[in-house]
Amino acid sequence: MATSIPALSSLKILSARDILGEHYASFPMILRLFAENLVRHGRDPQAIIDRDANAEIEFSPGRLLMHDTTSTPALVDMAAMRDTVARAGGDPTVIRPHLPVEVSIDHSLAVEHFARRDAARLNIAEEIRRNRERYRFLKWSSHAMEGIHINPPGTGIMHTINLEQLATVATHDGTYAFPDMMLGTDSHTPMINGLGVLGWGIGGVEAETLMFGMPTTLRVPDVVGVKVTGALNPGVTSTDLALTITHVLRKFGVTGKFVEFYGPGVSTLSVGDRAVVANMAPEFGATTAYFPVDEAVMDYLAMTGRSTEHIKFVREYFQAADLWFDPTASPTFDNEVELDLGSVSSSAAGPRRPQDLHKIHQLPQVLADTEPASTAFPLAIASITSCTNTTDPRLLISAGLLARNARAKGLQSPEWVKTSLAPGSPAAASYLQRGGLLDDLSAVGFDIVGFGCTTCIGNSGPLTAEIQEQEGTPVAVLSGNRNFPGRVHPDLDYGFLMSPPLVIAFALAGRADIDITNESLGTDHQGGPVFLRDIWPHPQEVDEIFSTALSADDFSQDFYEASNNRMWHEIEAPKDALFPWDEKSTILRPPPFASLDQKSLLGTYDAYPLMLLDDDITTDHISPAGAIPKESFIADYLVERGESRDDLNVFASRRGNWEVMARGAFYSRAVKNKLSDAPGIAMTTHSPSGDQMSVWDAATRYAEDNQPLVMVAGDRYGMGSSRDWAAKVQRLLGIRAVLATSYERIHRSNLIGLGILPLEIPRDFIDLEPGDSIRIHADQVSPRCQVPVQVTKADGTVITYETTAAIETDNEAQLLVDGGVIPSILSTALEGQ
Repeated sequence: MATSIPALSSLKILSARDILGEHYASFPMILRLFAENLVRHGRDPQAIIDRDANAEIEFSPGRLLMHDTTSTPALVDMAAMRDTVARAGGDPTVIRPHLPVEVSIDHSLAVEHFARRDAARLNIAEEIRRNRERYRFLKWSSHAMEGIHINPPGTGIMHTINLEQLATVATHDGTYAFPDMMLGTDSHTPMINGLGVLGWGIGGVEAETLMFGMPTTLRVPDVVGVKVTGALNPGVTSTDLALTITHVLRKFGVTGKFVEFYGPGVSTLSVGDRAVVANMAPEFGATTAYFPVDEAVMDYLAMTGRSTEHIKFVREYFQAADLWFDPTASPTFDNEVELDLGSVSSSAAGPRRPQDLHKIHQLPQVLADTEPASTAFPLAIASITSCTNTTDPRLLISAGLLARNARAKGLQSPEWVKTSLAPGSPAAASYLQRGGLLDDLSAVGFDIVGFGCTTCIGNSGPLTAEIQEQEGTPVAVLSGNRNFPGRVHPDLDYGFLMSPPLVIAFALAGRADIDITNESLGTDHQGGPVFLRDIWPHPQEVDEIFSTALSADDFSQDFYEASNNRMWHEIEAPKDALFPWDEKSTILRPPPFASLDQKSLLGTYDAYPLMLLDDDITTDHISPAGAIPKESFIADYLVERGESRDDLNVFASRRGNWEVMARGAFYSRAVKNKLSDAPGIAMTTHSPSGDQMSVWDAATRYAEDNQPLVMVAGDRYGMGSSRDWAAKVQRLLGIRAVLATSYERIHRSNLIGLGILPLEIPRDFIDLEPGDSIRIHADQVSPRCQVPVQVTKADGTVITYETTAAIETDNEAQLLVDGGVIPSILSTALEGQ
């Protein structure tokens, strides 16, 4: 990526007008960006010009972004592939990325210490102690594979780093000026859409193909336009807007589609507002949530310390390339939705899904309807966490001002509430300190616990001892993006998403079943009631702190200082081209699928369903990321190998060890398998014998008998994080095909990347029982082809179905023939030597 800023006149510009013709303005900005990418890489843009939804296009991003727990398995695959190439007599160094790869270590920080001034220092020390072996491997990767750059612990959340440090918006290669476009191995990568950068989330398996110079293939996307009018009312936050849009678009149906915002209301939103909305794209099912480039983007670049020369370059390029936003324009979209910003009100989403929107006063009734037997809903966790809402300075300033007002009234959080503040950027500490708000946040229990994902990814740490004394059903509130049962903490089934100031307000109340708009949060120094309206910050106060506390120098200076982490630099890493595996390691093991022995899983075969699952099975359910339960057979496995039962860390820390991850498949209390009513977690029925056992034991017995397996599920299978291990564990369990009524985009892609055939089935298909077998006829496949499937019931009745292969491109069909991404890469690497 070029760093100098030449005169734009010295570079070539591919304008939308020249590529798309005189009607270029009718094309959504997303399609204009795709057209530019195609032409610059020597590809025909005719499919875009024709808007042919059946045509395939190839997209080549300029860079790739990964976080530590997604990059670890991908880089472990690559290290194992190096071993395979070396054993075959080839040069192992051919296994390396062909485009810049930024890795952010942000998903391993746990909230062990909180509500104390030194919490951040203690937590990062604990993080590096627990993860030293894995971090040593990541350091080796950056030394051994040119093009990989590691952002150490403490530098912030990957999406915030992307916005504040990495994104150029426009760049050049010495010949062409062009838009900054990228992909990331996290489903919330679309957050960068808020800055006008086209990017979206992919799985780690697909990322491996990109690292080897292959483009990503997709059909010409349907683009849904969201026309934004009006303006947000005072006191309504960007979080409220994001949750409202998530509800509206999930209901409308945008799964797998590209979403673009247009209309006059867009101009009233800052990049902070836009980024909060764009971050939630996976929650409403879309691939993108794109906001075009305008003056708000220039303001953000200036706020975060980009140079005047660079900002001038970006503005002139986007205007010259016909990519500059016009709030009066009305492009032609495939579908349209309209949203009046004035209709948005203070909201929360939950208690199980991010799209379930409620007005803030409705939470008591929502909980009563969800859990009618419960007498109370004490607050177990109150966390200002995740890139979603901590990246926007105004939201953190609002939280700080509410804390100041609460402190002045004498309010504090009860001792049973685990409180935490984990900003996405180290610069947040500077502007909160300069605004005099850090002391106020600390006074109500919200000390900074570190700069990482923490609670939103499930690294919430242990609950307080005091919560055990509370009657009723414990609940979490967080400013994150996901609240699936067990996501935040394995013992919590309920959680509400809300803005940072509301998180503090609920923490002060100590319970979730409060009508926070009308009930008292507590009492003041004189014993009088204190209501939310008494402490809610005035928008003018927020503006004043924003204008006086932020310094553009903070963003680069604080990031630089955080990057020079002494504990990180003390970790020594090997320098050899091949990684020296430790056979006794419980952290890093070369996976069996990183070999030339992997064959295609296609064919005609009889299979048993390993599990029969319902709707909304997430990647968290399939491959958990949270704490490894100390009383589990996974813990037993680790203890047998020398690990301490009291210090097992989280599943995410063990993604470099396939033995642990395969055993942890579906290990979630929230997963209900209709093929088993046995007590315990991740249980199923071994169909031939009728025995009830763990999923891992059943898969092992099926494998011993060379018996193929399939997975059967309902709608939105694989929603949630872009977790490649959710596909890998299914391959390791012996799954050859997944049959679901619908899929989330990234998981569908990851299944194909592992060679697993995804099939779309009718709803009545899932009426299966133990002993039923399934015959798959899939010797050859093509995009959206019909695949005959026969179900033989336990009583001998045969039912025939026509299912549809959930394959979108010819490239995906070829990957299934090859047996997945890794065999394809290895074959290509060895053929070139």
